[in-house]
Amino acid sequence: MKRQEAAKKFSLAEMAREQIARAARVMELPADLLTILNCPKRVLTVSLPIERDDGSISCFTGFRCQYNNMRGPTKGGVRIHPDVTEDEVIALAAWMTWKCALVDLPYGGAKGGIICDPTKLSEKELERLIRRYTTEIMPLLGPHQDIPAPDVFTTSKEMAWMMDTFSMFKGYTEPSVVTGKPEVLGGSPIRKEATGRGVAIVTRQLFEKLGWSLKGARAAIQGFGNVGSFTALFLSEMGVKIVAVSDVYGGYADDRGFKIPELMAYAEKHGSLRGWPGERIERDEILYQDVDLLVPAALENQLHAGNAARIRARAIVEGANGPTTPEADEVLEKRGIHVVPDILANSGGVIVSHLEWVQALSGLLWEREETISRLERRLVRSFDAVWKKAQEKRVSLRTAAYIVALERVVETYRYRGLFP
Repeated sequence: MKRQEAAKKFSLAEMAREQIARAARVMELPADLLTILNCPKRVLTVSLPIERDDGSISCFTGFRCQYNNMRGPTKGGVRIHPDVTEDEVIALAAWMTWKCALVDLPYGGAKGGIICDPTKLSEKELERLIRRYTTEIMPLLGPHQDIPAPDVFTTSKEMAWMMDTFSMFKGYTEPSVVTGKPEVLGGSPIRKEATGRGVAIVTRQLFEKLGWSLKGARAAIQGFGNVGSFTALFLSEMGVKIVAVSDVYGGYADDRGFKIPELMAYAEKHGSLRGWPGERIERDEILYQDVDLLVPAALENQLHAGNAARIRARAIVEGANGPTTPEADEVLEKRGIHVVPDILANSGGVIVSHLEWVQALSGLLWEREETISRLERRLVRSFDAVWKKAQEKRVSLRTAAYIVALERVVETYRYRGLFP
């Protein structure tokens, strides 16, 4: 299903609320608290006029949602995509809230987006857009208020522009206002690989709990961007055979298992997998491969009521945000397919972002191995908490993850109260 078609059928904000509701019913959460948790704290819509290289003016629309800040400053990426909507930004900010609570970081959740196709902008036009966006959302920004990070079609380059713009207005350099920066500006040495490394760690923990062997296990990876490619790399290092991969242009299969470093080098050189000299498969066929593990690492709403019955993987570990609808969850659960939810599986990025933020605030520097060790310890601890809750409540891993996250947010409300 194309993303545009999925957006018409499913509201991401409604999907996020349904996931909360399922956990709330199990934990018998009071209705008043659920009402609060379903309401984003703040959503800002901004107009972004920029001068194009030819002297003409184009106007874009941007959003920033701060969903909940009870546990600390809000944290979340900024994406640039022609299909960005306010509904999507709210849902992603909500998921960030529960993700940060689940892995026990002192953050709330936020998300930003700009409706634009960045591939149609020059480098200078993109810089003007990012700087204008930063200027317009500056009332919300700050190292103790709201901390952006990279997301779809944004990288360390865009974060450097955001940091510089904020710093110019403040009159001093403030590296802690964003994360995902270049290393020379205080970025983490493993930020680019952090989410994919985290997906691989969580997969390892799942297989250990289930008594399955990673060595020789077969996996399909949907999406070969930053998350998907590093997930494939680290899984292959653990002994997993990556037998199918895809990106926006199509899919490829190799029953012998891909040599992932070669595939990553090709994608880096050509900007995509298009033209790879291997067996082609239809892009969506990646979801229906006969494998032990499926990692959806592309966009939202990929697994839905219309295709969940066709999934043949024994386990799904969500590298993307919101790839599985509640309807699909019900089908997959009935079929005995284990699903590790996004708020746990792809939390490696925000965990390492937190370490980068602490670095910037304190002036300390984490060495690469120390950062990896801290990431792994937090992920293992979080996975164990979710697994234990799932066994205790006899619920899916997704519902268990939400229960753990909601319990922490609710406890914060009980101590802080409701102002005024």
